[in-house]
Amino acid sequence: MLVNRSGQLQKILIIRFSSIGDIVLTSPVIRCIKKQLPDAVMHFLTKASFAQILLNNPFVDKVISFESDLQTVIEELKMENYDFVVDLHHNLRSFRVKTALGKSSASFNKLNFEKWLLVNLKVNRLPKTHIVDRYFETIKQLNVFYDGAGLDFYIPKKDEIDLNTLPDPWCRGYIAFVIGAKHFTKKMPDHLIIDCINHMKLPVVLLGGKDDSKSGNLIAEKSGKYAYNACGKFNLSQSASLVRQARLLITHDTGLMHIAAAKQQRIISLWGNTVPDFGMYPFLPDHSGKSVMIQNTTISCRPCSKIGFDECPKKHFKCMNDLNINNIISVAKEWWST
Repeated sequence: MLVNRSGQLQKILIIRFSSIGDIVLTSPVIRCIKKQLPDAVMHFLTKASFAQILLNNPFVDKVISFESDLQTVIEELKMENYDFVVDLHHNLRSFRVKTALGKSSASFNKLNFEKWLLVNLKVNRLPKTHIVDRYFETIKQLNVFYDGAGLDFYIPKKDEIDLNTLPDPWCRGYIAFVIGAKHFTKKMPDHLIIDCINHMKLPVVLLGGKDDSKSGNLIAEKSGKYAYNACGKFNLSQSASLVRQARLLITHDTGLMHIAAAKQQRIISLWGNTVPDFGMYPFLPDHSGKSVMIQNTTISCRPCSKIGFDECPKKHFKCMNDLNINNIISVAKEWWST
């Protein structure tokens, strides 16, 4: 293994292909390697659609991305002559990259068997540790340790939203509500979101992608004067700016949830078919009570998947339909006034 005079690695490649939240959760690893091995050159390999998350990170020297042709990017990676590869994705594609490079490496333990036990047999053998802590277990041979500083997400100055550009009353303060989710079974039904907003009686900015615009229009229409639909109107960094400047955030298990944690935001997270036990809950370094997780723990079919489905396998969707929105409302009102 090539090292410099101080015994440090000279060039390191981190692999995490997707998705938004998972990449944000790698940020403490990036920061701590760069700070604790300051002479190391840090490269990050990801899918092109997620490269923007890393482009403004000052601890990443180069972002390498690809669309679908992995072989082309492998040839590019070979020319870099890395000393060490940190595989935080650990799938067949990352194995292909590591094999092609032939360098020393460390791979994240995804605990797939333990997740299978929890999903299929409801036997919980998962460690009571966050995935960030498990990422650091992956790199322990580098003698790099977590510094306690939480997650990072860097918003370009051009994407900072001036709240004065929002209509009244949202320009004077709002709750950010992420109404979308990658999978249907991770998303609260629109009618419950509407009920929640109408009972809170507080200004809410709805956040999501273009695919969430239709739901956002419906929710805004049924929520009267309380909801402003921003779904599909802002890019990821702009949405992150709106999350950062909100009084608090209500969100499903989404990438914006982790971005909010990076900004030390107060987070009410809503859990459907997935569970915090998988280790992907909001990562806040000071454990100051800024995170409240709302979930239905009374049903035996949950979790039904470690990711999510397009519809409830049991057809009743009780994990979300029976969620106690009064808990959401009471916490939101308490935080709004403090």
